[in-house]
Amino acid sequence: MPLLALAAAYLLGAIPFGFLLVKWKTGADVRASGSGNIGATNVLRTTGRLAGVATLLLDIAKGFVAVWLAGRLTSSSLHWMSAAAVAVMLGHIYPVFLKFKGGKAVASFVGAYLYLTPVPLAAVLLVFGLTVARTRYISLGSILGAGTFPLAVWLILHPPLSVVAAAVASGALIVYRHVENIERLRRGKENVFSFGGRK
Repeated sequence: MPLLALAAAYLLGAIPFGFLLVKWKTGADVRASGSGNIGATNVLRTTGRLAGVATLLLDIAKGFVAVWLAGRLTSSSLHWMSAAAVAVMLGHIYPVFLKFKGGKAVASFVGAYLYLTPVPLAAVLLVFGLTVARTRYISLGSILGAGTFPLAVWLILHPPLSVVAAAVASGALIVYRHVENIERLRRGKENVFSFGGRK
C-alpha cells in the first residue's frame, strides 16, 4: 500500500502542532508573531519553553511515525520509507490544514531520519549543535546540518539510491525554506537563540 503510506505521511506532516498548541494556550495565531513560523523555535520565542519543547517533540514524533508507518505498510521497503520521509516534510511545509503555508520541517526531518538513517542523523546533529553553540543561530545550524546530511548518509551507509535521493531532497527543502534566514544572516540581522523564551 505505497500510496496509502505516502498519503498518511503527508497528512501526519500537515498536522500543525505549533499552531494548535499556541491557539489552545493563548488563543493567538503563532503566525502573527515573531518570525511567523509554526515551528518550535518561534513557539518558544512567542509562547514559552513548555509550548516550544512540546512542539519540537510532537513534530519529531510525526516524522518518526510517518516513516515507521510506511515501513509497516510496504513490508519495510527502503524506497517507500524514503519517499515517506520527504512526504512528511512536504506535509509540514505545505499543510492542507493551513492553506499550504507551514514551517521549515527541521523537526519532522529529524524524526523521519531518526528512524530511517539514525547514525548519519546523529553526525549532522553534532554539526548542528556545535554550530548553534558557537554562533547561537538555530538557522545556521539547520542549514549546515541539512547541507551536510546527504554526504553523511552516503559516506556512512552507502545506501540504495532512493535513500540518497531522499536525503538530497530533504536537505534541499530545508535549505530552500531558510532562504530568508540566509539573507538575514548575510546582513547580520538574524535572531540569536535563547532557551529562555517567554515566561
